[in-house]
Amino acid sequence: MRVTWATDIHLNFLNLQERASFFRSIVDAQPDAVFLTGDIAEAPSLQPLLGEMHAAVEAPLYFVLGNHDFYYGSISRVRADLASWSRIQQGLTYLTSTELVELTPTTVLIGHDGWGDGRYGNYHLSPVKLSDQELIEDFQDLNREEVLEKLRALGNEAARNLEEKLHRAVTVYPHVVCLTHVPPFKEACWYQGKMGNDDWLPYFACRAVGEVLMTVSQERPDCQIAVMCGHTHHEGVAHLRPNLCVFTGSAEYGAPCVQNTFELEELFEFSSPAEVDEGRVIGTDVVNRQSENVQ
Repeated sequence: MRVTWATDIHLNFLNLQERASFFRSIVDAQPDAVFLTGDIAEAPSLQPLLGEMHAAVEAPLYFVLGNHDFYYGSISRVRADLASWSRIQQGLTYLTSTELVELTPTTVLIGHDGWGDGRYGNYHLSPVKLSDQELIEDFQDLNREEVLEKLRALGNEAARNLEEKLHRAVTVYPHVVCLTHVPPFKEACWYQGKMGNDDWLPYFACRAVGEVLMTVSQERPDCQIAVMCGHTHHEGVAHLRPNLCVFTGSAEYGAPCVQNTFELEELFEFSSPAEVDEGRVIGTDVVNRQSENVQ
């Protein structure tokens, strides 16, 4: 099975010609399926642009949402509307509201939007304030402590959703692909080839989801779990355990691109008989990334 992956494509930044050009790049990759890991558009344009993309690429789209997809809307309303709409669109699968998706007899796909849950880094000392707090209804008019409470609730919700799916998945399939928008470990939160610092980590990684992934991977060392995410706009690979690897995709506003096209089996070649230390981080041109923190 040939898969094309893209993330943080922000289609609302593009005109019709620019979108058509991006869609052609996907068609040229000749995928059997397309994975999208969030930040597809904004709430008012999300369904029309997803529909336009699906019609253009003529391949099944499996996707989760990112924080930008909720701009000018509410989280619950956008999710509910999209779940209802995608159910009647053949070949469009919103993974947050979907159970297990069998890709091959040995590989299953699951996913959830995820959210930066404020548990990594130092939320109380961070000067960062995301546009989410102004443009997503759920965060408007909340004070700082209420924002943190909301972030943690969203992280917990994502973790519960994925925990249920993971436990069912690993009892049947030796390979699990998990799509989410927000990196589930700080080690997967890339910025310019390094791990994000304590100011940004509260908003750019979801510890609750990471803990679920780590627990399940420890309980089932015979199953391989590959996680694909975005959000940071910088790429990297975090190899947390011999059977758990997180791929974070890069992006640029106004210039979406195919992150990668691969045969599905290739996604699980990260595991080898060689010993892998937990928390090892691998990637191109970078060594000892965990020891350097910038954002």
